[in-house]
Amino acid sequence: MSGMRRAPRPSHGPAAIASSPWIVVGAGVVVMVVLLFVALGAYRGRSPARDGGPPPAGLPLPQAPVSPSGLSPTPLPENSALLPGLSPRASGLPPSAPVTPVTSRPSTVGPTVTSTSARTPIRPPQQQPSAVSGRYRVVQSFDGGFIGEVLIVNASGVDRGWTVRFEFAGGRLVTTWVEGVPQGTLRQFDGGFTYVSGVDVPAGGSVALRFHLERASSTPRGCTVDGARCSGF
Repeated sequence: MSGMRRAPRPSHGPAAIASSPWIVVGAGVVVMVVLLFVALGAYRGRSPARDGGPPPAGLPLPQAPVSPSGLSPTPLPENSALLPGLSPRASGLPPSAPVTPVTSRPSTVGPTVTSTSARTPIRPPQQQPSAVSGRYRVVQSFDGGFIGEVLIVNASGVDRGWTVRFEFAGGRLVTTWVEGVPQGTLRQFDGGFTYVSGVDVPAGGSVALRFHLERASSTPRGCTVDGARCSGF
């Protein structure tokens, strides 16, 4: 037995660690795992405060904003309308009246119907009868002509002037006259004449205009006094 040698035992201590590096690596991994679990436990223990719970100690509590004048803001009514830039909460102005939206009503466009049954027919003004009238007659007939007369009668209550227009077919006017008064103005035209009085006819009175016609019919084509037709033919 003396000739057999025992195998040398591995030495413990720093020399053994240096000769086996995997031991160092395994120890490091174990340490890291332990630190990771410790960190996770600490993170879970710091959970945020629930809603509605008291704030953490040491934090200042939020306070309501104070208006520049030192007064608290006026609460708004429930149905009040807020206008951009004019909100009482932002500027401190009193709440404005609610704004009512304006809606336009559709207009009905269509043809306008005008009732003609309700219209009163417009009648032309009736011509009032002239206050001065005339009456024609033949005073004297002779060979080659005759003497005619227009009697002017004034039925009004005031003196009036007058104008006679006499038309005849063919022939020739010789002369005209009014007996006993100043003569008027005579104007001749083809187939007739007009005579404007020189003196007014007195109210309720009359005056006779006479004329001499040659080679003319005793029945005139037309005779008027102030536009009214003469009678007697």
